[in-house]
Amino acid sequence: MTTAEAPAAREIPYVSAVNEAIRQLMEADPDVFIAGEDVAGYGGVFGVSRGLLGEFGERRVVDTPISESAIVGLGVGAAAAGLRPIIDIMFMDFMGVCMDEVVNQMAKMRYMFGGKARLPLTLHTMAGGGMNMAAQHSQCLEAWFCHIPGLKVVMPSGAYEAKGLMVAAVRDDNPVIVVNNKLSLGMKAHVPEELYEIPLGKANIVRPGTNFTIVATGRMVHESVRAAEMLTADGLDVEVIDPRTLQPFDTETCVESVRKTHRALVAHEAVRFGGIGAEFAAQIQEEAFDYLDAPVGRVGAPFAPVPFSPALEKHYIPTADTIAAEVRRLLGKQG
Repeated sequence: MTTAEAPAAREIPYVSAVNEAIRQLMEADPDVFIAGEDVAGYGGVFGVSRGLLGEFGERRVVDTPISESAIVGLGVGAAAAGLRPIIDIMFMDFMGVCMDEVVNQMAKMRYMFGGKARLPLTLHTMAGGGMNMAAQHSQCLEAWFCHIPGLKVVMPSGAYEAKGLMVAAVRDDNPVIVVNNKLSLGMKAHVPEELYEIPLGKANIVRPGTNFTIVATGRMVHESVRAAEMLTADGLDVEVIDPRTLQPFDTETCVESVRKTHRALVAHEAVRFGGIGAEFAAQIQEEAFDYLDAPVGRVGAPFAPVPFSPALEKHYIPTADTIAAEVRRLLGKQG
């Protein structure tokens, strides 16, 4: 077959990549099952589990009562007993209802049993705004969970990452929280058909650059790439890094980049104050202080609930323009 005749790389949407990962994991391992509100008959509010009930049956695709505490408790018990549950909490905002199970049971059990209890539990949830779902269905709360020892937290930026990180999460013997982004669900990317893992704790350099570093999470990776392209007009060659895993954070890759570029900014959709970007910025400044020509900048949402109004929400969520403006402000402070 000539190059001209070679088939084009398969592109599928983010949501399909998550669905495919779960389906293939369930095919490969009978201990994997999914449970949550509306995951069976309805196929999930966002379509993540669509079609799985017909293929695997109600013992492995489990509709639960509307009780997040009970759902996570089910997952903790099943994982401790040797299964590999995928627990779906449809909106990240609802995690507040089950914080005791997540923080005091799921995260602690392996430690409290001296490592004898394995907790291969994947908690899947949806975060982010942009769909006019208002203050109780649009938050990004990943910083809560990155603060808890015993939990791993991943945030895929696209379809390729969504599948590879889900596979790695389910195969891990520790609790992993997978935070997907609602507004990204229709975004397409090349996704291999076979099962593949993206190693947890390893960042990806999405766009190489030489004189500025942006570390961005989730959908802000794409906004940061757009910002980088805009900033070429300012003579900047911006490197964009996607951590992929927020906890553990790949400090080494980010610090290595800053030692080259001498300037950095962290961008996330969550509220700026107390966001995970503050921790990233602190680690970069601790490890690369002597290489920095400016303070590490941060971009995030304002300290307010997510608005319902489409016009206000559009203004609330950071964009490529927001990120580019902050880069220019940081450089302007250098004279």
